[in-house]
Amino acid sequence: MPLTEADFAAIWLTLQLASLTTVLLLLVGTPIAWWLARTRSWLKGPIGAVVALPLVLPPTVIGFYLLITMGPHGVIGQFTQSIGLGTLPFSFAGLVVGSVFYSLPFVVQPLQNAFEAIGPRPLEAAATLRASPLNAFFSVVVPLARPGFITASILGFAHTVGEFGVVLMIGGNIPGRTRVVSVQIFDHVESMEYTAAHWLAGGMLVFSFVILLALYGTRRRAAWS
Repeated sequence: MPLTEADFAAIWLTLQLASLTTVLLLLVGTPIAWWLARTRSWLKGPIGAVVALPLVLPPTVIGFYLLITMGPHGVIGQFTQSIGLGTLPFSFAGLVVGSVFYSLPFVVQPLQNAFEAIGPRPLEAAATLRASPLNAFFSVVVPLARPGFITASILGFAHTVGEFGVVLMIGGNIPGRTRVVSVQIFDHVESMEYTAAHWLAGGMLVFSFVILLALYGTRRRAAWS
């Protein structure tokens, strides 16, 4: 078997990280996307820019500042130490925090586009039926924005799986704790273990192709419906 126990451990850790990050991204990203789609506040531009920063910043820059912020002298680090959690860098929890920030635009932007495409009329109709804003959101907006949620979930999960710079800066390379697939491939290449690197890299290539195929299929079905 070309894949080692360490490879399977990295794959399992990556799937855990991507799954948890995707759930948190949907929880955090949905209200942000809804606000950005509906607000007329002057803050829409600055907040939208902050959300989109990971699209243009090098991953090492994001990882560096997250490392400082979550370190023992950073704002987040001091807070986590004060409540007895220690510091987040070089831990699975730190990877989750970094992944949520780094993949945020890949969830927020599809959801924002889906919410903006709905328009105000469905909500106005729900209001005439005396539906509360919360009830209207879950009974009207969520079903209409279903393709956006599917796209956001796929992109958030896939982007987290493919992370390298951010997770390496925040998590380092600790087997079983922070060594994800991308870092494991890097280790194989550094050790000139090209066969093992080919197996993992080929798996990532197939995974990426399947993800994009599913994404385009979802968009095509949404266009036909």
